[in-house]
Amino acid sequence: MVRASRPYDILIGRNIFDSFDRIIVSYFSPRKVVIVTDETVFELYGKSLSDDLKKRKFNVKIFKIKPGEQSKNIDNLTLLYDFLNNFGITRNDFIIALGGGVVGDLAGFAAASFLRGVSIVQMPTTLLAQVDSSVGGKTAINFGGGKNLVGAFYNPSLVICDADFLKTLQFKTFCDGMAEVLKYATAFSASLFEKIQNSKIDDILEEIILRCIILKKSIVEIDENDFRERMKLNFGHTIAHAIEKYNKYENITHGQAVSIGMVYILRQGEKFGLTKKGEAQKLINVLKKFRLPVEINIPHSEIFMNSLLDKKRRGNKMTVVVSPKIGQARLLDLTLDEYKNFLLS
Repeated sequence: MVRASRPYDILIGRNIFDSFDRIIVSYFSPRKVVIVTDETVFELYGKSLSDDLKKRKFNVKIFKIKPGEQSKNIDNLTLLYDFLNNFGITRNDFIIALGGGVVGDLAGFAAASFLRGVSIVQMPTTLLAQVDSSVGGKTAINFGGGKNLVGAFYNPSLVICDADFLKTLQFKTFCDGMAEVLKYATAFSASLFEKIQNSKIDDILEEIILRCIILKKSIVEIDENDFRERMKLNFGHTIAHAIEKYNKYENITHGQAVSIGMVYILRQGEKFGLTKKGEAQKLINVLKKFRLPVEINIPHSEIFMNSLLDKKRRGNKMTVVVSPKIGQARLLDLTLDEYKNFLLS
């Protein structure tokens, strides 16, 4: 259980999907439910989930979006509001987010804001969403070219992580999630980093999911609304979001951008004596196991400019997450001039 302002359970395991309807009836009596999913996930799991819930006397409708980061926008949010309203959703009903991070963020923000709060169950189907975005209550859409600029902190009622979902992922999508896993390892756990270095990932997959969630849970319980300690969970993300924005959320995935962002920060940290020499190369070696990029041909000045809307900015100050060595994270408060120098030197 995550002991936040609104506590919630996280269920982790394999073959949970087949008993999902039985789990739901232990949390909710029959009522209206909207399953928010994308077209790909719907074909794999959406219809069977809907049919199982209908057998349990739930009144179910499905809202589908196109896969990809570009779907996390205000137009789809408005369409979802209309869908909820036309279905007659009340605060007694609930939403299920069945999909990856895009689905979870969009559905989560709709749940947070429609009727000032409707219950939501997060059912992440990608590794990235299971270890990161489904836990912690951050919900958002992209707006005005910026990543996650409009959103809310809104905890789910339940999170269900079924590792068997990952069997249907393309290798590239699975590796996107490994970028987030390596974020946790690099910023918080040298032992996890070493295990990923030396193990066959399939053999430790459930352990990875559990360890990442426990790490996030411990931080969220300390700093639920991202005022300080939780910022460390964004290691590599300031650069990543700037890269995604520069590319207009096309031709590069979030995980790929995070991979580049982490290496960028470690390299700059080594230049400024903030990071132990050789740590960037250690991370590069592991990232390459998962065919993740470690650099990109974008002017660094563009990365700086595109990062200025980052949520870690406070007036003329920017908080940067650096890593003194693998397994540690530190917050560095810089003026914008100092931040520019750190990025561009």
